[in-house]
Amino acid sequence: MFFDNLIINKDNYLYALITILGSTFYSIGGILTLKLKNKGNENVTTSTTLWSIIFLFPLAMIFETPWLLSPSLDSTISLLYLGVVATGLAWLIRFRILTVNGLVFQTQVAYLIPIFGVMFGYFLMEEIITWRVLISLIIIILGIYIVKKNNKGIKN
Repeated sequence: MFFDNLIINKDNYLYALITILGSTFYSIGGILTLKLKNKGNENVTTSTTLWSIIFLFPLAMIFETPWLLSPSLDSTISLLYLGVVATGLAWLIRFRILTVNGLVFQTQVAYLIPIFGVMFGYFLMEEIITWRVLISLIIIILGIYIVKKNNKGIKN
């Protein structure tokens, strides 16, 4: 944003496209979840995770060459815990919020992630907050306000 070195160029256009696709699929996933909300959160969570594995496993095999790695037992246990327990629990909570409060509310919650990311970066990692970061955060907060004001009383 604001046309500095972080703007899309020939070296990072693929990553920008992947980011846009990720946001698009996040929205599509929310819409499909609302269509399947009568199937139960556990079924939707399991289905989403399995389809993610089906799509990502071949890509991981091609780009990451995992057969060349030798992870320790601690890192393997940590990976399994984060993948099964933490991610599974987070997805269950996400789908519950989505079915109870709707897609607009879910989107507003997602907009809070960069705000907390900046705060944690400043307090925990001593990152510098520039005027560009502040303007970006103001735009995010303004967007949340506009969405909330225009969708008052509407439930998806």
